[in-house]
Amino acid sequence: MSKPVQTLFKPAALALALLLAGCGESSPPASQAAVGTPVSGGVLKVALDGDPNCVDPHQAGNNTALNVGRQLVDSLTDQDPQTGEIVPWLASRWEIDAESRRFTFYLRDGVSFSDGSPLDAQAVKANFEKIIALGARSILAGTYLAGLQRIDTPDSRTLVIEFKQPNAQFLQATSTMSLGLLAPATLASDPAERCQGKLIGSGPFKLDSFVHNQKVSLSRRDDYNWGSSLAAHTGKAWLDGIEFIIVPESGVRLGSLLSGQIDVDTGVVAQNEKTLEAQGIPLLTRANPGVVYNLTPDLSNPLYRDLRVRQALVKAIDREQLRSIISRYQRPATSVLASSTPFYTDFSALLTYDPDGAKRLLDEAGWLPGVDGIRQKDGQRLSLKVDYWQNTPILELIQQQLKSVGVELRLNRTTISQVTALMNSGDISLHFYNLTRADPDVLRTLFHVNGRNYGKRQPGELDKQLEAPAATLDPALRQQRVDAVSRELIEQGQVIPLIELATVIAHGKRVHGLHYEASSRLQFFDTWLQKP
Repeated sequence: MSKPVQTLFKPAALALALLLAGCGESSPPASQAAVGTPVSGGVLKVALDGDPNCVDPHQAGNNTALNVGRQLVDSLTDQDPQTGEIVPWLASRWEIDAESRRFTFYLRDGVSFSDGSPLDAQAVKANFEKIIALGARSILAGTYLAGLQRIDTPDSRTLVIEFKQPNAQFLQATSTMSLGLLAPATLASDPAERCQGKLIGSGPFKLDSFVHNQKVSLSRRDDYNWGSSLAAHTGKAWLDGIEFIIVPESGVRLGSLLSGQIDVDTGVVAQNEKTLEAQGIPLLTRANPGVVYNLTPDLSNPLYRDLRVRQALVKAIDREQLRSIISRYQRPATSVLASSTPFYTDFSALLTYDPDGAKRLLDEAGWLPGVDGIRQKDGQRLSLKVDYWQNTPILELIQQQLKSVGVELRLNRTTISQVTALMNSGDISLHFYNLTRADPDVLRTLFHVNGRNYGKRQPGELDKQLEAPAATLDPALRQQRVDAVSRELIEQGQVIPLIELATVIAHGKRVHGLHYEASSRLQFFDTWLQKP
């Protein structure tokens, strides 16, 4: 067996540190500036722009749900949002063999779930095994554990995890809330009940209630004393609780923040940024690593089977023009991966705006302009539809851009629960989404035939390309492999990159200590409210 090596800092961490240097938070963020001694108490009111839908972090995939889930569960490790370094949390140390197939974690003592049950090696093992048992319900966590061979627990504080193949991404995955830890009682309950709030975690807050499209209420655990090594303080959280309020309308969130009815707006839109800044309201921003906002066509749909049509869609979008309507903290996509992601490479040359080239490809594919300018073929209009829930103006502008080359884009903005239902029934043929993760293995999560696979691609050589980056610890080789699969996805039109997301939130002047973790979700453990 290869000699174990203790690993606290991976080559990917250095890459992330360099990339984040020019695109992260202000220095220092307003909510972290020195403003006095933290005080305990108060309920923080946080506005979300959409319903979490499912608050179980093992099953959830959207930002609103994960922002809630992060407060309920702890993870084996944590990731420094500034450097990318993987640091201790519930695991005080770990060892990884030279092939990155065998991971040994040594757990800290005295950790419990909020029902009093111990968080030991058996509990961690049960969590990971239950994640795999969730199957397709576990849209993120399950892919992080792909290829799991066995889990051993030599004693209550030692956990040994072995994979069938090298798995360089796994250490970073253990820092995510998707692999956060839930109590055995929760694991034994029905997955649907867990989605609706039947959750017991080890985190600094407990979930008290979840009412769809209204609010999620959390209260503090007074016996909590095992925060991450990145935390600014020890012991319990400062806040008595958190009330997440679902407020879809950006104007209502703006007015509520300015009037003091809410403390945090997690979904600041570009047109409100100047108003907030003029009022002296602090903005906290961070570039999101991971896969950029994109359109992914369903390859089983006849409209998208022709490569020329997919390539035409890539060429027909003027990404630079999107700058006029997006936040100044965001930017046009230059690859499938955001520029703040480890092992990112600029592929903007493949995303050049070329409307004439798009028209030629559509002509070659037999789609010719009709009397109203929309292309037709065999009596069928080249009419595409996007069902989405996000509050963003970019699709309206993209709609105009596609129309200029003869493509009709029909927009249907609805709720996240309705979009989820459509996805589950297979009734979405053009997906609009992004996925945040500070590791390039996010590509495998989304595009592998056994991952989310929104494109309904059949098994093929691309799957081997998607698996290859996680099979090596050599940074140069991993870079080559990430580049190869990124290029292939764009050239084959299997993903149509649009914009890089940046998370922009605003908070009242009484709010201090609020910050992002590495995947640009919010961490409330160190947050406190200044007394009026």
